[in-house]
Amino acid sequence: MKEIKFKTNVNCNHCIAKITPFMNDEKSIVEWSVDINNPDKILTVKGDEADGQIVKDTLAKAGYIAEQL
Repeated sequence: MKEIKFKTNVNCNHCIAKITPFMNDEKSIVEWSVDINNPDKILTVKGDEADGQIVKDTLAKAGYIAEQL
């Protein structure tokens, strides 16, 4: 399974709740999590067909940004 990490502006649990439906609806994402304790708010995405641009676009729909690491 492929794993991709991103620096994001997802700052708190409210932000996580806001992106959850978008992330869960994306078929290429099998598992995801955000480390809001990390200064870079690291989003980790796992999936066999995970694609960095799709993840960025999915977060953008929720109003957030991601920069692939």
